[in-house]
Amino acid sequence: MSGLTLIHVILSLIAIGSGIVVAQGLIKARRYEKTTLLYMLTTALTLVTSFLFPFNGVTPGIAVGVICVIIFIPTALARYSFQMRGIWRPVFVVGALAMLFFNCLVLIVQSFQKIPPLHALAPTDASPPVAISQAVLLVIFLVVGFFSVRRFRPTLMGI
Repeated sequence: MSGLTLIHVILSLIAIGSGIVVAQGLIKARRYEKTTLLYMLTTALTLVTSFLFPFNGVTPGIAVGVICVIIFIPTALARYSFQMRGIWRPVFVVGALAMLFFNCLVLIVQSFQKIPPLHALAPTDASPPVAISQAVLLVIFLVVGFFSVRRFRPTLMGI
């Protein structure tokens, strides 16, 4: 594994771990300022490092990276420029969860590609175990997103 790949993987795993804590806070209507900053920072660095790999044409990974950059910009603005006021609250919640979803989606695909027992179970990205894992992930994120948008109200939290 190259140095860039190792750094990218470590940043991605930190982003996923801190993103899960942020998602938990959204559901419980709690702000985890330092964890949110860590999540946003490691997500940004994951995106930057993903574009440093050699370009061999547009791949699903490149498409996900571009989508995440497009999501990241308004999410960061919602959180740090507009303090999640008004319409910026759901922009932050949906954006933060969407970026975490895509990070987890990539983790699933990469796990099935790189971990031998998982690869034996699903040798292609279109194999049923991969699709089922992705579908379960989507359902989880839709439920988390629904409750997060309903419950996370920073203005009602006295913030």
